[in-house]
Amino acid sequence: MRRALLLVLCVVLSGCSAVPDPAATENADTTMTATPAAPRTTPAIGALFLDGTHFCTASVVHSAPGDLLLTAAHCLHDGEGGQYTTGISFAPGYHDGVAPYGYWDVSDPQVPEGWAESSDPDLDVGFATAHQAGTTKTLESITGANTLLTGGGFAHAITLTGYPDEREAPVVCHGSSAQADTYQMRVACPGFTTGTSGGPWVVGADPVTELGTVVGVIGGYLYGGDDPDTSYSSYFDTDVATLYRKMDARG
Repeated sequence: MRRALLLVLCVVLSGCSAVPDPAATENADTTMTATPAAPRTTPAIGALFLDGTHFCTASVVHSAPGDLLLTAAHCLHDGEGGQYTTGISFAPGYHDGVAPYGYWDVSDPQVPEGWAESSDPDLDVGFATAHQAGTTKTLESITGANTLLTGGGFAHAITLTGYPDEREAPVVCHGSSAQADTYQMRVACPGFTTGTSGGPWVVGADPVTELGTVVGVIGGYLYGGDDPDTSYSSYFDTDVATLYRKMDARG
């Protein structure tokens, strides 16, 4: 979501516990490259809507029930002292005011305890389910899905996709991720402004299906960063793996 006001409050109140360690950054791979890609939509990636306006990004990840979404925790839950957001819908492949696969109701949101209790930026990852009234098929059977990788390291050649609030089509970038802190990743990609939170970091995307393995989502440090040209992600570790297994076991 990259909420500017919250970023200011975070700095003023010293509420961010995971400001990247300069030493870790110096030791990280700093040869991050980024290449903006031609704007295009991918069925398994879409925009999250609330009250008729898109505000975050989400993607479909493989699960036994075939209905699982992945996004940033702050897109689903307010964090410390807050609650889950209700009334969210998901539009896979959204572009130019068109939802080619319709709108799907988002329910059963789940975020790590560390996010819900203390807004831990190292745990800014969330899952939810998506269903469409009158549709007997699962979301995954219609859009396809990325697989989820946890504990896969920090350095990857990724494709990053997100829906800025001010645009009606996604921005896409090919870049190289690197470690920013103990449990934080970063990538240099231009134009990822408010609304791109939750956008997936995909590796090994198939050139035909555009599906691959997701290793991160925009979020983490300062809700994804305070610079639209550098994005962050919480590292997918055992906490994320545990939450994913919980959601996958529903099938």
